[in-house]
Amino acid sequence: MRVLVTGSSGFIGSHIGEALRDRGHGVRTIDLRSGEDVRDEATVIRCLDGVDVVCHQAAKVGLGLDVSDLPDYASVNVLGTAVLLAAMARVGCDRLVLASSMVVYGEGAYDCEEHGRVRPGPRAEADLRAGRFEPRCPICGAAVTPGTVAEDAPMDPRNAYADTKVGQEHLSASWARSTGGSVIALRYHNVYGPRMPRDTPYAGVAAIFRSSLERGEAPRVFEDGDQRRDFVHVRDVAGANVLAVESVSSGGDAPTGELTPYNVASGEPHTIGEMAIALAKAYGGPEPVVTGEYRLGDVRHIVASPERARSGLDFRASVSFEEGMAEFAVRN
Repeated sequence: MRVLVTGSSGFIGSHIGEALRDRGHGVRTIDLRSGEDVRDEATVIRCLDGVDVVCHQAAKVGLGLDVSDLPDYASVNVLGTAVLLAAMARVGCDRLVLASSMVVYGEGAYDCEEHGRVRPGPRAEADLRAGRFEPRCPICGAAVTPGTVAEDAPMDPRNAYADTKVGQEHLSASWARSTGGSVIALRYHNVYGPRMPRDTPYAGVAAIFRSSLERGEAPRVFEDGDQRRDFVHVRDVAGANVLAVESVSSGGDAPTGELTPYNVASGEPHTIGEMAIALAKAYGGPEPVVTGEYRLGDVRHIVASPERARSGLDFRASVSFEEGMAEFAVRN
């Protein structure tokens, strides 16, 4: 089939294009680096000619530095998606795979011994400044135990990027209801691997640590390093997109008129500190330094359940944490 990949020159988009071609699919691309803007309707309509499925990866990523970033995030992520969806409706292309993110959940899942499953609010700066990093039960203030978050968890975005990813999902769901189209939203967890952006304020933490090692500096780990994440390799993410493209085009587990979300994760959580140690060891650089610094808008723990992706898409991550970090430490 013919697939349009937006953001095709980016970190994840470039791997998706390769994976689709390896499966025998035709790939058409659109990317701002090539002078093609997904916010330009005429360009999008031209690129949609003969396309069966759109794989929408184009986005401004990162948490954002401050409120001055809001217009750019809204323009690239929300307006860009709205223009794309309107163009798809105009030409009759009704199959979409959307790059979403774990950030739509805010904090992950937590259990209180007395009150069961709870949703802690944003952490107060006074607590972070005092080194109190763990969320507490919003009802009684007791300690809570982190668990795994599933796709039916309520959305609770905590920063500009997260707000726009929620917006993309809502717009895509409205488009599906209005047109009878099908959407699979892939909620990526912490993606890393070759071609990962680095040396920018919006780079992912793995890339920031690797850049420090290349400069001969110790990776600086914020908070106490015990923040739990699910690190998933970009080749596995690309594979999940191929499965989603094939599922949505065949009508498999992607019903018409709806958006179906999937966590794309390894299912094997690790702490930020463990990741920094693994990279430093593989690179042969200085050991990480735990700084106690923090960023407002960061969440403490976010670990996914990958069960729906396993049952619905037959997706299973194949690159182990050890293998992936060792590769990333020496290759970009």
